[in-house]
Amino acid sequence: MTLPTIPEARSLAQDLLEDALPRRWSHVQAVGTKAERICELLDSPDGQVLSVAAWLHDVGYSPDLVSTGFHSLDGARWLRTQGIDDRVAALVAHHSCAWLEAMERGLDSELHEEFPREESVTTDALCYCDMTTGPDGQDFDASYRLTEIRSRYGPDHLVTRFITRAEPEILAAVRRTEGRLSSLHPR
Repeated sequence: MTLPTIPEARSLAQDLLEDALPRRWSHVQAVGTKAERICELLDSPDGQVLSVAAWLHDVGYSPDLVSTGFHSLDGARWLRTQGIDDRVAALVAHHSCAWLEAMERGLDSELHEEFPREESVTTDALCYCDMTTGPDGQDFDASYRLTEIRSRYGPDHLVTRFITRAEPEILAAVRRTEGRLSSLHPR
């Protein structure tokens, strides 16, 4: 298994998302760019892992990859078939509390059996990059982002149930990352 370079990860995501899902591609570009900016938060190897996972976190939305309809699992499985680093695939599988969405979808056993869940500075930072970036690449406060997701999907949607359940965990990961970032750049 290999860890792609950041340009390789960007290119893979672009090939899968740019034409098929331009709005998703806008989101991914902003998430990947944000991850590259905050890499100083992590030591060198984890910085690359964070950036690569950020660029690849939503590839499972690509119509070419949809299998279960759960983008985190579909993307991680595809990355594994491409020989992408196991840790990156697992970060994609579990990004932004996806294990809770897996429970809503009845796919939690598959997710946990196939991809180990990591709790680390890197997972927090990936969640921060994703959950502070809007669907068109805007910078959002995490609380606003969660509200935006709920309004986009509607009150009875599975994603809304998942986001509501995941909110405390997502906000905690974002706050931890913001704290780490502010300690690097005190005002």
